[in-house]
Amino acid sequence: MTHNARQRFRASPKLKLRDKDADDATFSSRAANPKLGKSRGKTLDLERTAALIDRIAALQDKLYAQHKQKVLLVLQGSDTAGKDGTVRALFSRISPMGLRAVAFKGPTDNELAHDYLWRVHQHVPVNGEIAIFNRSHYEDVLITRVQGWIDDDECKRRYAQIRDFERMLAETGTVIIKVFLHISREEQRERLQERLDDPDKQWKFNPEDIKQREKWDDYQRAYEKAIRETDAPHAPWYVVPANSKTHRNLVIASLLLETLEGMDLQYPPPHPDLSSFTVV
Repeated sequence: MTHNARQRFRASPKLKLRDKDADDATFSSRAANPKLGKSRGKTLDLERTAALIDRIAALQDKLYAQHKQKVLLVLQGSDTAGKDGTVRALFSRISPMGLRAVAFKGPTDNELAHDYLWRVHQHVPVNGEIAIFNRSHYEDVLITRVQGWIDDDECKRRYAQIRDFERMLAETGTVIIKVFLHISREEQRERLQERLDDPDKQWKFNPEDIKQREKWDDYQRAYEKAIRETDAPHAPWYVVPANSKTHRNLVIASLLLETLEGMDLQYPPPHPDLSSFTVV
C-alpha cells in the first residue's frame, strides 16, 4: 500500500516553499506509530522502500517487454537535495535494461549553440524505458533567471515552451513525473559542512555552492514560480520533503509505483506460432 502519494505530495497551485515543510514525515512508520523508536522506525521505512522497489522492478520488466509506453522521472532540487542519492537508492536494484539516468551539468559550447531544449530532447525515454533526469530543462528557467541571464519576458516564453514540450512528450506516450526535493536552508548547510569535514567527500564540494547559497531565497521563489507555471495533469509536479533521506526515498518510490500501477502494464500475449516449438 502506497498511501496515495500522488495526492498527498502534488504541488499546490499556491505553492510556498517553507523550511518547516522539508521535515514533514507523513509517510514514515513513526508517523503511523509514534511509540516507535527512531532506529526501529528507520529500519521499517527502509524495509518498506525495499518492498516498493521490488514491485517497481516487476512493473518495469513489463514496461520493457510491452515496449509501448515510457516514463520520464525528473528530479530537481537545490545543491545537496539528494538527486544523486535518490538515483542510487531507488534504481541500483532494478535491471539496467530499459533504465537510463541522465545528469545535466552546465551546457557545453555546442549545446549553447542550439536552443536550450535541444540537449534535453535527445535524452527523453524511448518505448519501454524509464529515464531519470538528474536536473533537467528546468535549469533554464532557474539558474538563468536567478543569475539574471534571462529577463522576465524570456522566462515567460520559456515556461510556455516547456509546457508545449512536455505536452508533446505526453501525447506521444511519455508518462511524466516531476519531483522537487525540498530541503531546508539549515539542512543544506549541514550537508555542505559534512562534505568539507570528511576528506572522502571533499571531492563533492564546489566553492560555487557557497555563492549560490547566498541566493537561497531567490532560488526558492524561482522554484515556486517554475512549478506553478508548469504543473499540469499530464506533467504533474510533486514536492517531496527531503530533509530525511529515508523518508524521501520512501515517498519517491511510492510515487513511481503508483504511476506504474496506473499504466496497465502487461506482458505481450504469447505468440500462437511458438506453441509448436520444442527446445532439444
